[in-house]
Amino acid sequence: MKIEKEIKARNGYLMLGVLFLLLIVIGAMILAFHNPVVLVLAILIPLIIKGFFTVNPNSSKVLVLFGEYVGTVKENGFFWANPFYSRQKISLRARNFDSERVKVNDKVGNPILINVILVWKVKDTFKAAFEVDHYEEFVRVQTDAAVRKLAGSFPYDNFESDTSEITLLSGMDEVNDALENEITERLAMAGIEVMEARIGYLAYAPEIASSMLKRQQAVAIVAARKKIVEGAVGMVEDALQKLSEDNIIEFDDDKKASMVSNLMVVLCGDKEATPVINTGTLN
Repeated sequence: MKIEKEIKARNGYLMLGVLFLLLIVIGAMILAFHNPVVLVLAILIPLIIKGFFTVNPNSSKVLVLFGEYVGTVKENGFFWANPFYSRQKISLRARNFDSERVKVNDKVGNPILINVILVWKVKDTFKAAFEVDHYEEFVRVQTDAAVRKLAGSFPYDNFESDTSEITLLSGMDEVNDALENEITERLAMAGIEVMEARIGYLAYAPEIASSMLKRQQAVAIVAARKKIVEGAVGMVEDALQKLSEDNIIEFDDDKKASMVSNLMVVLCGDKEATPVINTGTLN
């Protein structure tokens, strides 16, 4: 049998009444017959008491009789079952797992620090109890393995102009979906249901963090400069066209080149331009 079987145990309060009735019968027989042989019936008392157990909400008891799986009680309440059953408690509550930050290499070989936040619960008590040893430890180890595999499947970031490639930093939805699918596949054999899996922490490893920050800043500066130049060219073009259309001044090629150069310096410079008053001719 490789699947979970849910069963219903006997009502514990009913068996508790039977226990009290048995105690009364044993006491009455001793008083009536004064025969200590009646005490042999007292052997039943500890056996009946051993059969009592409780199941709390969102919990379960896996019942095994001499190595054979009998079934799982998931209904909460006070029950009685065969006193020779061994009972293993397995919680069905949702649990959080915040993994340790591990250092791994991304797809392009950069060392990064990453951890995952996992929400999971036991779905199949048979698999959790018998398919793996210590299913909670199994969840921890397999989650770490899934994180390492995921980190090696995507680059941390994409500094190139082509932004179509999914990265750990920019493609969070796709990356989290891939992570959840990977963990779900790994934990299925233990009867674990993955409710949510997402990256909780992501950063470059300390030894390259400073260099990568400078690289990011350089990329940002280049992108900003590119936008500034594009805007400046448009402004210069509009200025020359407006001056020409309104016949304010006529430019030859040399004067146009000089004006374009001056405007580009003013518009693209890091500092404000210092005005210079020309009291002579333009030549």
